[in-house]
This record gives sequence, structure tokens and C-alpha cells, in this order.
Amino acid sequence: MLDLAADPIDLTAALVDIESVSGDEARITDDVEAALRKTALEVIRDGNVVIARSHLGREQRVLLAGHLDTVPLADNVPSRRDGDRLFGCGTSDMKSGDAVLLHLAATLSEPAYDVTYVLYDNEEVEADKNGLNRIARDHRDWLDADLAILMEPTDGQVEAGCQGTLRVAVAVPGRRAHSARSWLGENAIHATAPLLTTLVRYDAREVDIDGCVYREGLNAVSITGGVAGNIVPDLCTVLVNFRFAPDRNEEQALAHVREALSPYDVSLVDSAPGALPGLTAPAAAHFIAAVGEKPVAKYGWTDVARFAALGIPAVNFGPGDPNLAHTREESVQVARISRCTDVLRAYLTG
Repeated sequence: MLDLAADPIDLTAALVDIESVSGDEARITDDVEAALRKTALEVIRDGNVVIARSHLGREQRVLLAGHLDTVPLADNVPSRRDGDRLFGCGTSDMKSGDAVLLHLAATLSEPAYDVTYVLYDNEEVEADKNGLNRIARDHRDWLDADLAILMEPTDGQVEAGCQGTLRVAVAVPGRRAHSARSWLGENAIHATAPLLTTLVRYDAREVDIDGCVYREGLNAVSITGGVAGNIVPDLCTVLVNFRFAPDRNEEQALAHVREALSPYDVSLVDSAPGALPGLTAPAAAHFIAAVGEKPVAKYGWTDVARFAALGIPAVNFGPGDPNLAHTREESVQVARISRCTDVLRAYLTG
């Protein structure tokens, strides 16, 4: 049985020691549900999503969310403590954030807000498996809140909103020929040179939204081409990723990419919208004041975008270090866990 009232540092270690690679979250979800059912909160479950919430009649509701899954292990479970750091898969992304969330669920008394706690599965894999995505579709009312705080690793800093992301495939044609008579063909791989030069010279836009500066990026992330060792290839495909500021929607972002890469043939592979900071919402403003530090833009895509799409202001705030997420040496500073717990407790109690 997980002891949610234990020090969140110890609770982090206990969660890390329960292996929960994406798609294998049943055991950790069972343990989390069992522990939450010992609190005074209403607890509901759908698949491997557990939600606990208070019903105190407060004027506003705050939602804390964290995913229970991790990337595949890298010989880094069980957890181990070394000085001021706790090492192990998920320590940073994001079982330390889950521990803070669960500890508050069990120990928070007389909060100034009603609070919803959401633990979900399959965040580290494709979007159609994401448990939060399913809940937003099938049980929209479970996520009602005036502010959502996603416990993603931010090293204890408020990261507001998030970038949008899209990928396009750029097909560059050529003409096949025997490599011994290459002048009879047109090498499609060589023909990508002007495209790659365009990407190298791309002038990334920076935009300030609510005091948070988002920087865009347009980059080739893979290139495929070639038929055989003695053939001049007639097709080469470059996969390009565009990370865009949240003042653009997906359609605007795609139009920009097509313009930037003209006259090449551009085909959309996938995309996801960004999320505006939403810092002017009263609950968000109160949270920023409680943290006492200036928020910064979130570089990357997170599930705050799902909340933004539902009209719920959302921010990222967690004790983990995003630069260590998914690494073999993944770890978290234990002082960050304690600080995030204290900050959230002070905010939620008003």
C-alpha cells in the first residue's frame, strides 16, 4: 500500500519502484487508486485513469494532473538516493510530480479551492492511446476547472502554455539511372541541397505572449532515399518538423511551412496545436503570485494543449528536470520535490 502521507521524496521513490512503462500501468494504477480511496475524496476510475476530487462548494476549482507511465527502462529501476538526488526511471518525468500531487490529495486540509487530482496513462506514446485524451472525449465534465496545473518536469519553474508541433514530408523527385552513367539521371538526394539550405537559413520567429517568449523552429529530422548501391535515386523524402508559437493555429502553421518551403511538394504527416499561456485568468494569476517567479514559455508540446482546447487555462509546474527526462541517468533534486509541495500547498490553501 502506498503511503500518500509520507514525505513526497519517499513517495517518489516508491512510485519509481513500481515499473510502469507505457501500456503497462495497471499495477501502479491499482496501487494509486487503493491509496486514494483511503482519503475523503470522491474517487472514480476509467481504464488506467484515476481521478480524485473534493466537493467543498468552493467558488473555483483547480486541477492537478500527472501521467503515471514512463519511457522504457534503461537499467534505472529500482530507485537509488545519492546525496541530494534521487535517481531512477520516471524520477523527473514525472513520478516526482505525481508524488507531490498524491501527497497533497491525502494531506491537504481546508483548501481555498475545490481540487481535482488526475493520474493518467499512455502519455509517452501516440496520442490516440493517451488516457487524458480519452477522458476529455468521453467524460469532459470530469476535467472541469478554472486552472489546470500539469506536473510535467519544469525544474520548479512555471512554464506557461506550450508550442504547437507539426511534421511534413517533402518529396524531392529525380530521375533514375545507372550510377555508371549518372549523367543520364537526376539524383534526388542531391536535389535536396537547396531545401536543406533553406532550412539552414530559416529565420526563426520569436513572439512575446503574456511576457513569455516563444521561439519557433523549422528543422529536418530525417531523410530517406536511395534504391541500391548502383542506382541514381529518383526520389528522396525529407521529414521536417515545425515547432510554432501558440499564436498560430495548425492551419496557419501549415500555410507558413508551405510558403517557407515553396516550391517543394509538402504533405502533412501530423500536427498538434499549441496552448496560449492563459496567465490573465484569475486562478492562474494567483498561482503565479504564489510561486513568486516570472513564468517562462514552454518549449515543447505537453498536455496543457488539451486543457487549452477545452477552454481551461493551464500551466506546467513540476519538480523534475526536463533536461534529464528519458535519459539513462534520469534524476531529480530532492529539494525541488519539497519546494514544489510547499508552493502548491500554500497556493491551494490561499
